[in-house]
Amino acid sequence: MQASTSKQSPLLNKHIPIVTRSVKGKFRNFKTAVMVVAYSVYFLLPWLPWSRNSAANQAVMFDLESRRFFIFDLIVYPQDIFWLAMLLFIAAAFLFFVTGLIGRAWCGYFCFQTLWSDLFILIEHKLQGERPARLRLKNQPWNAEKIAKVGGSHALMILVSFWTAMTFASYFSYAPQFVENFFTGQAAHAGYLTVLILTVTTYLAAGVIREHVCTVGCPYARFQGVMYEADTLAVSYDVKRGEGTSGRALPKAGLKTREERQAQGHGDCIDCGYCVQVCPTGIDIRDGLQYQCISCGLCIDACNNIMDSVGFPRGLIRYDSEHNLASDAPHKARLEWKRLKVWGYALALVVATGFLFYNIGTRSDTEVNVLQTRQPLFVVLSDGSYRNRYQIHIVNKTEHDEVYSVGVRGIPAESLNIGDIPEVRVRAGKSLTISARIDLSRELAKATQEFDFVIQPSSADVEPIVLPTNFYSKRDK
Repeated sequence: MQASTSKQSPLLNKHIPIVTRSVKGKFRNFKTAVMVVAYSVYFLLPWLPWSRNSAANQAVMFDLESRRFFIFDLIVYPQDIFWLAMLLFIAAAFLFFVTGLIGRAWCGYFCFQTLWSDLFILIEHKLQGERPARLRLKNQPWNAEKIAKVGGSHALMILVSFWTAMTFASYFSYAPQFVENFFTGQAAHAGYLTVLILTVTTYLAAGVIREHVCTVGCPYARFQGVMYEADTLAVSYDVKRGEGTSGRALPKAGLKTREERQAQGHGDCIDCGYCVQVCPTGIDIRDGLQYQCISCGLCIDACNNIMDSVGFPRGLIRYDSEHNLASDAPHKARLEWKRLKVWGYALALVVATGFLFYNIGTRSDTEVNVLQTRQPLFVVLSDGSYRNRYQIHIVNKTEHDEVYSVGVRGIPAESLNIGDIPEVRVRAGKSLTISARIDLSRELAKATQEFDFVIQPSSADVEPIVLPTNFYSKRDK
């Protein structure tokens, strides 16, 4: 992969707006398929019903009020913050793993900026026409046609941005109720502020500054180079085949067939510029690997279409590795996964994913914490016995109400006193804190340094929760 040194471009091409041409091909089809699936999941998921006993019947909901995240049958509590850390690590490891193999595939096909920019470009194409029509429209003075087409495009972009923001906010409350409250003026102020901020930022990022988010604002574009290796697949231009010994040339008389071009030392590139016109960041892939390239593959589709039209072999621009392109006898591009760095990313990914699923699968439906009251640490009663006080915090992580019995082990059962509580009932998804005290005779207190609280859920076939706890007396001072 060659690095470009011949052209210097400004940091922001604000005087040369990028107006892309549409293209057909397998990479464009794949991008469209990803976009349809991603939008379907994002916009429809908050409206998917899911039967629940302790919360709204919504399949995915991040309920900040009850401090619980509902993801189908999985309920995530604040105590499960470790899962989020592991999930972020897995996402990073997967991103590095994929980048080591096929470069910036995330940027080209799955990034939110790419998905929304693609949709907004499609809106422009449908309302304003193909690239030549949009360029003509841009250069003409403001009139009814320009106002209708440009204004209509941006109005539709703002509408999409608004519904994007509404959908995002709907993940944090019951979607039907939130939408109703929003349009009737009964939603919380935070809801209106969230929708406003996300509408503006989505519209600006995907509809106005667009490519500058990728080329200037995104840090991933800057550090991607450290993850590239000589065997990493990236969108590449075959310089040897495209330039020949005499460079590019238009297919004019005497240079129309491949044989004629090769006889005069010219390569297969006919310098049509189609690859540049379809690029969403406006680069020329023929200048070599550049940080602005998001590896979307649209220039591959464009070049393949041109090669088909002139009767030349496809693949002048293709996914390939620097090592293969530089070889004297290039083979068909393939994933070179037998590399130490790729294995390292894969190992980290497998271990972290396995650990996360194990942790989720072995999580208890009940979480109990015992905190000893330390002011005072113990009390000496009038008969010489000792008293320690405790706070028992029980979290019911199930979708049904649960009744718990509280007992002790290692000391007499009658030494436990939790007050006049007939039963410890905790509602589904809720928590309860009860006070307990342990009274031990002077002799038994001197001999006891530790005992166990035993919390037994009433559900059948549930193991009791045993919590070792300290007991303090005057000897422990």
